[in-house]
Amino acid sequence: MARSALLNVMTQAALKAGRSLTRDFGEVQNLQVSMKGPADFVSNADRRAEEIVFQELSRARPDWGFLMEERGAVEGRDPQHRWIVDPLDGTTNFLHGIPIFAVSIALERDGQIVAGVVFNPAVDELYTAEKGGGAFVNDRRIRVAARQKLPEALIGTGIPFLGHGDHARFLYEVRQIMNETAGIRRMGAASLDLAYLAAGRLDAFWERELQPWDIAAGAILVREAGGFVTATDGSPFDHIQGEIVCGNEFMHKAMLDQLKKAAASRRSDRS
Repeated sequence: MARSALLNVMTQAALKAGRSLTRDFGEVQNLQVSMKGPADFVSNADRRAEEIVFQELSRARPDWGFLMEERGAVEGRDPQHRWIVDPLDGTTNFLHGIPIFAVSIALERDGQIVAGVVFNPAVDELYTAEKGGGAFVNDRRIRVAARQKLPEALIGTGIPFLGHGDHARFLYEVRQIMNETAGIRRMGAASLDLAYLAAGRLDAFWERELQPWDIAAGAILVREAGGFVTATDGSPFDHIQGEIVCGNEFMHKAMLDQLKKAAASRRSDRS
């Protein structure tokens, strides 16, 4: 696979940040951790990785802005381009010694995501995609799974936790979906969930109340792997809005139907 100059810039930044995370992951017990919110930790490793990505991308494209988990929005002189970065997606996994975490970098051009990179340094898997160019893992082309029966499908999601999300709504949705499918998985890193879907490991994914840096890179991976991506009500996907449902054409439609049934069941129970 021949990467574009732009994708090379993103890849090098992700790999360099990933090497830093790998070193810190080996000494996870010694990390100093501060509280950022209920059950939401940020570590020195997170900050170091973000600084590496920021410096690498700023050096390559000094006029472009950023939207980053720790720094927030950084305005650039070029209003058309913005990097969307999560330097450590799966922070809680990382801090508990679970090797499911990633560096996620997306490029937004005129409000649309046109390239994405997701790198899990723990297993040395690099997912890349550029609009119109397909999706790859370690230079091998990937496609979404072709399953068309919900009882055979493995579904990914995120589970609301302390102080976050609509717990009651999620319980209705997971009850509806678990009764129709082969299983549900909660990895703890949305960027990797979407990368796994793009690679055919998961058949569908849904989640709400995410941040742009959680899903921007993963969404283009899914689309470039042949998947369908929308908001949870079927409206056009917007990475700023922060909700997503995706899969192949059949699974995407089936998931939208299941979410509608869950909403109807909740309304019925309230009346």
